Amino acid sequence: MARRWALRLMLFVSALTAAIVVASPPEPIVKCKSGNKDCSVTNGYGAFPDRSVCNVAAVAYPSSETELIAVVSAAAAKKQHMKVVTEYGHSIPKLSCPGGPSGSGLVISTQNLNRVVRVDAKSKRMTFEAGITLSKLISAAAVEGLALPHSPYWQGVSLGGLLATGSHGSSLVGKGSAVHEYVVGMRLVVPQAGSARVVDLAENDPDLLAAKVSLGVLGVVSQVTLQLEPMFNRSISYRIEEEEGFELDVASFAAKTEFGDLTWYPGLGRMLYRDDLRVPVSAPGKGKNDFVLFQPSLSAIVRAVRKAEELFEETENAEGRCLIARGQIKSNILTGFGLKNDQSLLVDFTGFPVVGNQSDMQSSGSCLFGPEDGLFTACGFDSRIQGIFYYDSAFGIPLSKLPSFINDVQKLRQLRPGSLCVIDLNQGIVMRFVRNSTAYLEKDCVNFDMVYFRSRDPMKPRLDQDVLEEIEQMAFFKYGALPHFGKNRPVGFIGTAQKLGDRIDKFMAVMAKYDPDRLFTSD
Repeated sequence: MARRWALRLMLFVSALTAAIVVASPPEPIVKCKSGNKDCSVTNGYGAFPDRSVCNVAAVAYPSSETELIAVVSAAAAKKQHMKVVTEYGHSIPKLSCPGGPSGSGLVISTQNLNRVVRVDAKSKRMTFEAGITLSKLISAAAVEGLALPHSPYWQGVSLGGLLATGSHGSSLVGKGSAVHEYVVGMRLVVPQAGSARVVDLAENDPDLLAAKVSLGVLGVVSQVTLQLEPMFNRSISYRIEEEEGFELDVASFAAKTEFGDLTWYPGLGRMLYRDDLRVPVSAPGKGKNDFVLFQPSLSAIVRAVRKAEELFEETENAEGRCLIARGQIKSNILTGFGLKNDQSLLVDFTGFPVVGNQSDMQSSGSCLFGPEDGLFTACGFDSRIQGIFYYDSAFGIPLSKLPSFINDVQKLRQLRPGSLCVIDLNQGIVMRFVRNSTAYLEKDCVNFDMVYFRSRDPMKPRLDQDVLEEIEQMAFFKYGALPHFGKNRPVGFIGTAQKLGDRIDKFMAVMAKYDPDRLFTSD
């Protein structure tokens, strides 16, 4: 009976949430007891991987580069450790917590550094303040008839934050899918001898290779100049196939689709192909990407779905998770995973392909923008509604090693059928393509993004925990995977320096040059 109830619930979630057009916006990630002093810092999910609380002495909200210089200078004079925080804080690891004694550090919010600084129409370049969100950046570029070629799928990240963690879309075409490959200039505010200075990095400056993926340890990024393109349209279709032999076709699929990705449902043995192509801006279509997980959700429904998942955990019902996952996939296909052919129509999704401007198709996050409604609706991951709570392991494996890794995961599934449906229930393993990067801290790989159930009780083991951790250990230790810096539990970062080879030495040299006292470094 519980299984039938949960299945019905999951099948109707998408239909019910599709009609929601508002959502309580996320709460601040920095909370203070007295003005801007005696504060705590978290992230957009309300919990760091180690569940610890980050306490800091104060938070600063500079609104200009001049104010930013003054903030960094004052902290440097006191040798106070600093870290940057962004408006929504969607980095999962504890990158935003300053080093030094607990409670003594300073966090510098970039949420007021969110403007367009300069537009060069001739060169198709735009300069932005680093705190601008991806949503605002994309919209500002569209006004100029320009487009950012690639971006992450979630538009709640800031420009400085997504660059610091090497965030990306999916593509092996041209410069590839990493946003930092389109950076042609940066301005940083860095500490210097008890004060602060501005570092202006031009396109050919070798230090730019460290600054454009920096983990926030060089200083505070003030401004970023991006190389953009004339606006174009995209055409997106989804299709479900059996998984058999897919690992041998990944390279050819990546070559055929400029923006496409794959989602593997390893528990069910199915593949979701996103055929995503560039088409002329004149191609007819008023499509929009409003991805189902980033839409506003009824808080009561999100809590009920979480309760169903907890029930499967408590009863050790792996088969039940597989059943719900099948229903979820069917529901998502019927609703186009949130794609909308034309928002002026009564029915938003009428079928594939969905064609629309790059600015409307490359990312989504509509749950960020509704008015406050007392948490009647919210983003599904908002910790205040006690809904979604998960781990996210993301790692990059070279394309040449992908078939062997896939075969190893399939062998694990054979040992315990149904054990991987916990991944399928959380939208499967998303596989995105990343080209060889010029940045010192980045890689050339197929990026795997694996989300799975996390208990609110830190002492409670998860169902099939051993299988999931075996996948992570195979990726990082057998196949030498590099972590996504904005995701992962601590295990994902073990041995990363050795995997980067001499690139880490080049990065550390720049780090010593800009922050010799390591005021922006933490554990």
